[in-house]
Amino acid sequence: MEKKSGIIGFTGAFRESVKEINTGSKIVFTGSVAVCTPFIELLSYTIRDKDFQMVYVPKAVLKKAKRIDEQQDIGFSVVNVQGDPKRPDVVVVMGGLAMPKFGCSPDDVSEMINEISGEQKPKIIGVCFMNIFEKTGWTKKIPFDVLIDTNMETIVK
Repeated sequence: MEKKSGIIGFTGAFRESVKEINTGSKIVFTGSVAVCTPFIELLSYTIRDKDFQMVYVPKAVLKKAKRIDEQQDIGFSVVNVQGDPKRPDVVVVMGGLAMPKFGCSPDDVSEMINEISGEQKPKIIGVCFMNIFEKTGWTKKIPFDVLIDTNMETIVK
């Protein structure tokens, strides 16, 4: 276990978790609608130099898969173009899925991973805040290779 802090710690931990993945590989993100999307776009920007094919599957519903593309002068965005989530090298599971009002079941995510995986099992990375995956029992149901858990503290002055 390694502790990092701030936004650089968060994005750096993600970048470190995919450093051994070959340039041009496919990464599939799955997360809750609206809540996870900006974090997915931020994490996509973090690995921009790897030329990954990136796809977003909202709430683990494969027919809703969309591409994540670089938008000039904006950054990385989920675009309204069908994405192909089949045979990913990495699957990133976002913690918003474990939130009762916004997510789905860990079984839905496991089924999605099994359906899109090719002959080789993808690396599975969990990205969450405030220990949500452990609190909700997802760590017992999803075989995470890496779990990035970030805590936030807000001070209003």
